[in-house]
Amino acid sequence: MKRLFFAFFAMFFAFEAFAQIADAPLFRDPVTDGAADPCVIYNRGEKTWWILYTQRRANCEAADVAYCYGNKIGIACSEDKGRSWYYRGTLDLDFEPGENTFWAPDVVYHDGTYHMFVVFIRGTRNHWGGKATLMHYTSKDLWHWDWKGPVKLPKEDVIDPTLLRLPDGSWRMWYKYQSRSYCADSQDLENWIGNDEAAVTDSSQEGAKAFRFKGSYWLIADEWQGMAVYKSSDFTHWNRQQNRILADASTRPEDGPSGAHGDVVVCGDEAYIFYFTHPERKKHTEVEMDERGNIPYGQRRSSLQVAKLDVVDGELVVQDRNEGVRISLEAE
Repeated sequence: MKRLFFAFFAMFFAFEAFAQIADAPLFRDPVTDGAADPCVIYNRGEKTWWILYTQRRANCEAADVAYCYGNKIGIACSEDKGRSWYYRGTLDLDFEPGENTFWAPDVVYHDGTYHMFVVFIRGTRNHWGGKATLMHYTSKDLWHWDWKGPVKLPKEDVIDPTLLRLPDGSWRMWYKYQSRSYCADSQDLENWIGNDEAAVTDSSQEGAKAFRFKGSYWLIADEWQGMAVYKSSDFTHWNRQQNRILADASTRPEDGPSGAHGDVVVCGDEAYIFYFTHPERKKHTEVEMDERGNIPYGQRRSSLQVAKLDVVDGELVVQDRNEGVRISLEAE
């Protein structure tokens, strides 16, 4: 009887371990098939995990990069600690009429309020262009957002914010300006002070993410062929490690050719990186327009993935993801 008892629980725990292998791809947008630029946040009211992402209009047949404009911020939700995700809809962020564009949010929770910083571009375009303005919103439940207005930064026409709370209680924001990462500081998430010098200057990049993990501060940035990794002890002076992360594909479905514009969730001694891929491209930036000037659908669409991070010999690495990624996001 005891043997049967222990055999049952062994099978139960084995099943539980198997059940925590994340889906691959982790998420595909069922409406537009263009999920990109993930931002992961715990919904304290629902007790679920959310990914807020740029909902690119990948299934829209239009010229050049029009599918990257007119986007809303989509919502993916997980009720099983990050193993599987389903679509919940989009955020209502409009504060003026028109078919406008929202990109790449970052969200932090502070004193009972969610603060979102998201890129806004007026209108929808066929080709890259338009002035990008970083907008500030607040919410109590992640669903209903109050527009606080544009963020006043030392630079204009900026995108891709990432925020980190510093040991003294203040906040630092990194953002992209002319393909470099700049930063600004705030005491209240409303008033920002920065300077004219880039925080990282060694390469062109976007989609930076700052976080603390295993006793060090890290900054990762998308270089369109994987992500550069920087390490710091004071979140000001950054040393680049030799190897990029997510520079190569794995054997999982949709996990290639490289990982782009990620977010990181740290749960104690575990850290997970969420990122997007263009699974039908040979290289992340390689596209071929057809005779109409359109990028083919297969090269427009994008998927979300997740991988596990570790620190080995002082360097940030991605654990082998070919056999699947075990995930367990813990409540904040």
